[in-house]
Amino acid sequence: MLNETAPTRDHAWIAAHIPHAGRMCLLDRVVAWDASHVLCSADSHRRPDHPLRQFGRLGAVCGIEYAAQAMAVHGALQAGTDAARIAVPGMLVSMRGVTLHVTRLDDVDETLQVRAQRLGSSEDLLLYSFSVSAGARLLLDGRASVKLDSAPTPSAGTPA
Repeated sequence: MLNETAPTRDHAWIAAHIPHAGRMCLLDRVVAWDASHVLCSADSHRRPDHPLRQFGRLGAVCGIEYAAQAMAVHGALQAGTDAARIAVPGMLVSMRGVTLHVTRLDDVDETLQVRAQRLGSSEDLLLYSFSVSAGARLLLDGRASVKLDSAPTPSAGTPA
């Protein structure tokens, strides 16, 4: 069950903990999270200068990027403040069962609710389900595989 009493995180925290910078950091807030779930919110889909807009519109498929960022946020939250548990970078390698319930996101008036649930993991692979909704309306959903970077990270004092 999603822990709604867990401390929320704002856009500045998100931007400092995931590799997406500037306008490409799309999420505004972590609303709730626990060991296997994260719920984030975003209003960036309505920005006229959205970095993923093409031909004056933001296609629904761009919701996958919102979900991928929520997964990255979940990894950062899991790493916590323990220096020994640094969030491992990952790359989206597979999407399955993705259903777009709308054609575009830029015409959605409500705040986006971006959910990700970790379904399984191994040493170098994570499996998530995700959904993006606005109000009671489901906009897109599916599953994603994330390959974790297996290259060892040099520790302090060790030459890179």
